[in-house]
Amino acid sequence: MELALASAIGVLTGIGIYLLLRARSFDVILGMTFLSYATNLLIFSAGRPVTGKAPVLKDGVATSLAHYTDPLPQALVLTAIVIAFAMTAVSIVLAMRSRSDNHSDHVDAHETGPGAGQLDQPGGGA
Repeated sequence: MELALASAIGVLTGIGIYLLLRARSFDVILGMTFLSYATNLLIFSAGRPVTGKAPVLKDGVATSLAHYTDPLPQALVLTAIVIAFAMTAVSIVLAMRSRSDNHSDHVDAHETGPGAGQLDQPGGGA
């Protein structure tokens, strides 16, 4: 299980970094989302996930760490999910505004290649 979890964290981190280095704003937003998924898995795995143990105290079970799992990483991941959702929403709004103002989906608002700058020239573009 540890190998699968470590591999998933590595793959998600790699995908996130690759997408963050792209020139399109949508790719950057997806990259941040994948990095937040990788971070959530990393935080969750730091709590040593175990099966069959409760995160809260139960009646009739001894109050030692051998009978329970750590609830703090679970609470941190839940908080990180909410923060990542809000960050993604703000990023999408900023990308949409940048697209409407600059007529380009590029992060730096400079499009290169064929057809670049057609909207800025008289009679070009829609």
